[in-house]
Amino acid sequence: MNIKKSPLLKNESGAALVIALIMMIVLTLIGLASIFSSTFEMKLSGRKRGTTDAFYAAYSGVQVLKINVLNFSPINDNPYDPFNDEDANTNPINPTNAEATITYYASQKGAPRGQGISATHFEFEHFLIESTGYDQTDLTTGRSTCVVQEKVVRVIPTSQGGQ
Repeated sequence: MNIKKSPLLKNESGAALVIALIMMIVLTLIGLASIFSSTFEMKLSGRKRGTTDAFYAAYSGVQVLKINVLNFSPINDNPYDPFNDEDANTNPINPTNAEATITYYASQKGAPRGQGISATHFEFEHFLIESTGYDQTDLTTGRSTCVVQEKVVRVIPTSQGGQ
């Protein structure tokens, strides 16, 4: 049996080069895709870190204001602001630079819903703490910001009506 080869199949002198070039192009595309993917993942994790920093900064603002019970008095027009304390220059209380405010809501009356508290012998004063925190390391215009609001209800016992 004598098999004759066609003239096209006899001349295989450039096939290895063409296959090698195609493989190089495929490997280059895979490498570029992995570089772009890892760059995107690094940016994403950086933004996640920034938003987490902003959340904890805002949360710390709420916690610092909750420490002082004198902040929760409706007659106190100037609640203690640890963020602007003169002694804070030597011993900073607010290293996160959070901005926090307390608002008294005189119009809200009664016990908070779902607490199971009898409103018979108590008065309730409702306050809202709002704190804004910022990403501590990012100095660009795309800096992360977070606002945390926490409602605080002060429970005040009243006289028990002659009991």
